[in-house]
This record gives sequence, structure tokens and C-alpha cells, in this order.
Amino acid sequence: MPLKHIAALALVSALVAPAGVAHAQREAASPAAVRTPELDRRLFVGACYQPIDRSPAQIAADIAVMKRAGFNMVRMGDLSWDSFEPAEGQYRLEWFDRVLDQMHAAGIKVILDVPGLPAPGWLHQRYPGVDIISQDGARRHAATRYWDDLSDPDYRRRVTALAEAMLTRWGKHPAVVAVGYDNEVGSSPMSYSPGVKQRFTAWLKQRYGTIEALNAAWATQRWSRRIADWDSIDLPYGEGPGPNERNLDLHRFWSEQTIAALSEIDAVRARVAPQLPAISNLWPEAGDKGFDYLRSWERYATFGALGFYPGDPLGAAFQVMMMRAGSPRPVWFNEFTAGGGGDYGTPGRSRMWAYFGLLTYAQTFLAWTFNSHLGGEEQSLFGLLDHDDRPSWKVDEFARVATEFRKVQTLGFPRQDTPPVAIGYSFQTNWLLTPPPGPNTMKQYFVGNYQEQAKAAFQPLFEDNIDAAVIDVAHDPIDRYKLVVLPSAYVMDAPTADAVRRYVERGGTVVMTGYSAKADVTGQWFGTPLPGRLSDVFGLRTNAFYRAAAPLRVAFAGQELTGTDPYYEVLEPGSARVLARFSGVPGDPAAITVNRFGKGRAIYLATAPQATLLGPLLRSLYAELGIARGPVTPPGVVARAVGGRTLYVNTRDEPTTVSLPRAGRDLLTGETVSGTHTLPGYAVALVE
Repeated sequence: MPLKHIAALALVSALVAPAGVAHAQREAASPAAVRTPELDRRLFVGACYQPIDRSPAQIAADIAVMKRAGFNMVRMGDLSWDSFEPAEGQYRLEWFDRVLDQMHAAGIKVILDVPGLPAPGWLHQRYPGVDIISQDGARRHAATRYWDDLSDPDYRRRVTALAEAMLTRWGKHPAVVAVGYDNEVGSSPMSYSPGVKQRFTAWLKQRYGTIEALNAAWATQRWSRRIADWDSIDLPYGEGPGPNERNLDLHRFWSEQTIAALSEIDAVRARVAPQLPAISNLWPEAGDKGFDYLRSWERYATFGALGFYPGDPLGAAFQVMMMRAGSPRPVWFNEFTAGGGGDYGTPGRSRMWAYFGLLTYAQTFLAWTFNSHLGGEEQSLFGLLDHDDRPSWKVDEFARVATEFRKVQTLGFPRQDTPPVAIGYSFQTNWLLTPPPGPNTMKQYFVGNYQEQAKAAFQPLFEDNIDAAVIDVAHDPIDRYKLVVLPSAYVMDAPTADAVRRYVERGGTVVMTGYSAKADVTGQWFGTPLPGRLSDVFGLRTNAFYRAAAPLRVAFAGQELTGTDPYYEVLEPGSARVLARFSGVPGDPAAITVNRFGKGRAIYLATAPQATLLGPLLRSLYAELGIARGPVTPPGVVARAVGGRTLYVNTRDEPTTVSLPRAGRDLLTGETVSGTHTLPGYAVALVE
């Protein structure tokens, strides 16, 4: 490797503080440290509510419906910037005073959202730098929501001024218990304005220091693409084509801009209303842009929060645990499924997902939305009230949830314990493994979907009803976990490698799969033995890889396992011991190895993450690591033992029978149950 390349890598690595030190420094001053005694042991059921759509008479009637239904929380303020500030610096706030006062009188708590997204028309007209410019140079006026450039200084100045006005007026209102920032942050598209180019160039200067270091990090000697000076830098094409290294830095730039925008609003909260927790409806995995939530969550979030619109249970659980990250606190569903676009709703489904949320550490369930929208982009999205303001059956279903949750919140909910297992997830790896269109051999090498592969590692634990955190192992301390799984950990930067090395040295167990530790912090492949930075920890070298013509077969722990992905790597064990081999491929190479390193062990699975192979491997570790399997359930039923009781949730719309270890009573129905118990479709049971 050229000396200047080594120097560039050293410079970039130095920009990231060691995980333990950095975490300790951040924790002392972050919103994650806000104390929340009023919230900690309660469950909240309610709705998202936009009073801008409603007349004073409708608002009074709506609040009466909420009170009868037992709602104790609403989220308000979002999507309403020009209702609070119809022109620059001209605030109209009195109308919202009356709504807050009515909510307080009804005993309903409020998340106050600072509505930074979408930005109002006057902001775009006065400050055209807020406009989105396509990568082809075309201006896109704000024809749809979120077409706003969060990196623009004028946008940032005006949104923090809005936050100042709102929190100064309502930060101590007795109804307000939390504050949220913008809406679905991460979903704005990238912009290619001259201002963005200047900011990106300044970001590169700060990151790399010299043009030589940038050239080394971007491998510009390839294809005669050397950059002569800082003025010669072009914005990489987010929609392609372009080399991986540049695209990775483009995503990092936008990520840091998004995090900075959130942090600036949080600085207003810390100064004006420091007692309020920050609970924002975020969208870090959004396809347009996203941001690195897992390496930054505590800078702007007290509780992880999201819009919860689940599809399959595995994906839903994975998403919730990602938003919880390494926090000890529960998760808030600031938007919660009550139907969907063009979907009126299915009886029992929202109640089922609410109990599913309880199992995955959720605390708050706010229906999207209270009243059905008559116009705009969501006019066929059906709320709890019909379009003619008649309460639908969904009000009764959410009222039932509210009634039941007042009881179960005394029985160990919301959950706040630490899962025994962590799944490592990296936004940077996801960006690098999702290259832009164009000539790029990455697409031929990595055949698959990184998010789906991470879920494949999560799947055996989910099926065994074992909690698993989803974290970036370089950010959150991992010593608290009994087992760490690294699926397709393609980018292995110094902080990640250091965290894994320390964890294993101190006695931890790590399982890492193929596709891991191939690229350094720049996105280029290591010029050292693979797995990069960890070859000694895993006691092996891996370089050659192939794809089998037939499904991979592995004999392990007395079982004959069949894979679902044909990719495999040829391992060259050094100090590592072979636990299993592939059969039916040339040479019967090692499929699973284990290496003792320090007081712990590092296990390598030489193929892509896949549940059929990872499941038996992980289960073979449970007893030794003290990981207890959860309740045994049939497919489709999720369960956890909490406080001496077992909560069963049937996620299917058809009856399913579960076997009970002993006789008991369903606390939700009062029914005595024993032997087996049949759960109707979408039904739940809390058995004591």
C-alpha cells in the first residue's frame, strides 16, 4: 500500500475517537441524559392530531372523543410551519394556546413537534438555497413534502428560530411533556446546488486535510481521475454513476448535515426547555438519503421514536430494535398503524401490533391519524374518524388498547431491560453495499441486500423469542451483551475493529459472517490479510470466494444443514479451529471456525448471513453463554416472559394453538387456560 494511502487512512481513523471514550464524553451532555420520571413507567395511547385541519367546534368534539376513549397522549405541531409562522419572523401562536389548554383540561399529554419539515413556501421564495437542485442541475420547486435542503444555512437559521419561539412559549406548558424535531427526517432528497458543492468541499477539507489524502482515499489514480485542487471537486452523483469511495463520502456528508440540523434544534431545547425529553419521528433508513442514526442517536434523542407501519413481524421487530439502538429506554411509536394509504383498516390488527410493540420495548402508540384527511397527499389515508367526522370502529379498538394498557403498565411494561444479544449494523456498510448505477463490480461481488442479511442474523433469535439489540458496535458499549453477531460487516473501520478486539480479549463471544471486514474506512478493499484489522482475532485468512452451483451443505452439531445463499469463502485457518466444513464443493473447505483470542473467542461463518446456517450455530452457544430461550411458540406467534407472566401475540389473521408449560389465567379475559390454548387471528393472551 502506498505510504500516502497509509497516511490518509491514519488521518481518517484519527477523526473518530475510541468508542468508550467518545461515548462517555457524549453521555454527560446529551438529551439521552434527560430524566423522565413522569414518563418512565407509563404506557401512552392516543393519536397524531393536526388541529390546522379542524374548526374550533371540531377540535372540541375531537378532544371529547379522545377523552372518552381513554387517550392520554397526542402528537401535535408537525406539518404546520406556516400556521405558526405565516411570514418570516411573524409568529401566530395564540390559536395553539387554546388547543394545548383544552388537551390539558382533558388530561391528555402532548408531544410538541417543531415542524421543520416540510418548509413553507415563503422560505423557498425568499431563500432559494433551500430548493432542491437535481444532480442534472434542474431546480425542483417544493411540489411535494420534504423537498427541502436541510444543509442550507438560511433553512437552519429559520428552523432554530421557530424552535426558539415555540419552546419559549410552550416549553413549560403543563400539557407538554416532550418535544420532537421535524418529521421523518432523513427522507429529503440530496441537492446539488452551488451552496451544497461549497459545503461538501469544506467538509472534505476538514475530513482529509490535504488534496493528496483525498486522492488516496478516493483512489483517483484509477482511470486517470486525479483531483488537482479543492476547486476541481465535483459533487458525486447520488443516483449514479460514480465510484464507491466518492458515493460513500457523499452519504457521510449528508448524514452529518442531517445530524447537525437535529443537534442545532436540540441545542435550543437544552437552553430553553432542558427538562423536556427529545422524542422525534425519524426516518434514518429512508432510501433517498437517510443518516447514520446508530452512531449519533444520543445527540438528539432521549427515546428512540419512529413511524410504525409494519409489514412482516421479523422486519418490524428489527426496525424497532434498531430505533432503540443501545438505549436503556423504551421506544415510542410517534406514528402507529391504524390503516394505511388506501387501506381502511382491519379489525384487531392495530391491537395486535400494539401488543407486539410491548414485546419489542415500545411504550407509546399514537395512531396515524385521528381524523381522516380530506385533501392533500394523504386524502385516502383513513384515520380513526371517518371523513364525515363519525368515529369509526377503530376508535373503539384503540379505546380497548388504552383500557388494557392501564392495567398491564403495572405488570412489567414498558420493558426496560438489556437484551442478551447484539446484532451489529452499519449505515456506512449499507451505503457502500448499495452502490449507484453505473460500471461497478461491487454489484457482481455483493449479490444480495445488506438489510435483509442483517435480518437473517436476527431471525433465529426472533424465532426463539430472544431479545436482540441492533446497534453499531463502534458506538454503543458492547460489554453488556453475552453475544455479538456481525452479519456482512463489510466496512471495518478502526473504531469497529477496536471494539470487537477489546470485547473478545475481555472474554466476549463474536460470530462474524462472510462478506465481512473487506473494506477500510475509505470504502477500498484492504491491502492486508482479510478479514481486515481482525485476521489475528479470528485466527485465519480469507481471500478466495466462489458461488456453489448447488445449495451449500454443512454438517454441524449432528445436523445436516442446507444453505439458502450460494456464496462461500475459502478460509485458511491459522490458529483457528475448524468446527464444520462445506460438503459438495471443491476441497470441502472450512465453513465454521473458532479462534481463542485473549479470554474470548471469535467464530467465523464463511458464507453470507442466512438463518438456516446461523440458527444452529447460535443455538449451540446459548447454554454456555447463559442465554435463555424464550417461550416455545408455533410460527406466527411471538411471546416473552415478563414479570412471571407470558404475553403471547398471534401475528397471523388465522387461529393458532400454543402449548402452555402449565395451567394459568389470561389476565386480559379472565379465562382459565391449560395444556393448549388457541389464539384467534390477531389475538393476544397474557397468561399468569
